[in-house]
This record gives sequence, C-alpha cells and structure tokens, in this order.
Amino acid sequence: MSSHLHCAIRLRRQPSYAALPILLAGIFSAPVASAQTDDTKKSATDQAMAETARGESTWGIGVAGGMQYRVYRDFDNRVRGLPMITYENKWIQVAGPGLDVKLPSVGPVSFRLRGRYAVEGFDSGDSPYFAGMRDRDSSFWVGGAAIWRAGIANLSAEVLTDAMDNSKGKRATLQIDRRFTAGVFGLTPRLAAEWVDSKYVDYYYGVRSDEAQSWRPAYSGSSTVNTEIGLRVDWQPMPKHTLFLDMGAKHMGSSIRNSPLVEKSTQYGVGLGYLYRF
Repeated sequence: MSSHLHCAIRLRRQPSYAALPILLAGIFSAPVASAQTDDTKKSATDQAMAETARGESTWGIGVAGGMQYRVYRDFDNRVRGLPMITYENKWIQVAGPGLDVKLPSVGPVSFRLRGRYAVEGFDSGDSPYFAGMRDRDSSFWVGGAAIWRAGIANLSAEVLTDAMDNSKGKRATLQIDRRFTAGVFGLTPRLAAEWVDSKYVDYYYGVRSDEAQSWRPAYSGSSTVNTEIGLRVDWQPMPKHTLFLDMGAKHMGSSIRNSPLVEKSTQYGVGLGYLYRF
C-alpha cells in the first residue's frame, strides 16, 4: 500500500466546526407535533412555535458537539463543539449557522428566504491523500425554502446557491419528517434527497489537472443526488431545558462515489446538544 494511504484518523485539540451540520440541522428543524391541550406536556419546540404564533419573541442558548465520518480517503475525523444561539419572532428565525426571513404563508405552506453557512470541504492537511492539493473552503449559501406542515408529516424544500462563489455551485433539498412524542421524549425520523450540481461536485470532490498524480488521477464530476436518513431524539427533563441526540447517514450519489478522493459510499454523523430556552 502506498505511503500516501496510511491511516490518519486522530483527535485534535483546536476548535473546528465541520462535523456539526448534521446535528444542527436536526436540532434547529421545527417539526409539528400533534396538538395537545395541556401545555405542560408540550416539547420546548412546540411551546416556542406557539409563542411565535402569538407574536412573541423566543430565544435560547446552548452548546452542541459531534462527530461526522466523512467519505474522503483517510480523512482526519475529529470531535468538535461550538456554542449555539437561537432567536425567533414573527419575521425571522436565527438558528446556529442559519437565518430565515419569513414570508407570507399560503394555507399550510410557509415560505422563507434562507441563508446558512455550511462547513464542508477540506484542508490539504486533513488527509495524506490531499497532499499538494489546494484547500476546499466552506461557503455561505442563500436561496429560498418552502415548508408544508401537513397533519401526517412535514415536507420541506429548499434551493440554495453559493453566495461566496467558492464552488459557484447550487444545491436543492427535499425532506420529509415527523415528530412522535412519548412523555418528555420526542422522536423525529427524517428522509431527505439532496441534489448538487456539477460545479459543487467538481469543487469538493474533483481533482484538477495540476493536482493530479499517478495515484490520484484528475477527476471532473457531474451533478448527482445524495440520500439521507436520520433520527433526532429530544428530551425535556424540566421546563426550558432540552437535550438533543441526532444521528444520520448520507449515501452519496454516483458522481461523488466515483471520485478518487472518496473511499466510502456513506457518510455517518452523530451529535449531542443542550439548549436552554428563555
């Protein structure tokens, strides 16, 4: 085996946030639970949504940490953590790395202008296989979203473009989820499909001609669709305090799986968070 392919999985002390999108997406999504007449039985998310509907502002602080096992070859997976701040009123929702501006709803469908910072890519030092490659930087993505809160499930869709022009790419996601309650516990399974265009694949999984080596051929990908399955568990041991556990697996599309930078077909993630709502 080439010396470029030795194992490089280890923990580092410096702070880094690239493993947390799957956790934050789970924590900050807002599925609708079935109606209950006793407010004391509602989750913190349900109570916050009810307060927002009455025109009140809600906010919270907390912390999240997690690990994401990337599909890159010999990637340096790390445990990471960061503080969280949430804020929501009738017009905006700020949740960790994301910002939504709420637009007028049409029946059960709500529309939003959306911006979110997605930590992706790699540094050349994250794997011996990336030696001699230029870094692939994270970006802030902007676009629109629609959320349909039906009685049996929630269906959401978003279309985003790279506002920082790092990848110059576009992405679109369609997700269905539903929250089930059991006392102070909530379970929210989700299914999602994510389309990414050829520019996104080229930037994050491609190998440029000047980066090619005999053991790392040049590669230019095409658009593809990734599929994800996940589960969020939330627990409210006392009013205003909520703990979250989020787990997910994303199966990469063929254009990403065929990249010489990739050795796995599925990316796994797990995270834990705590949130105090004021």
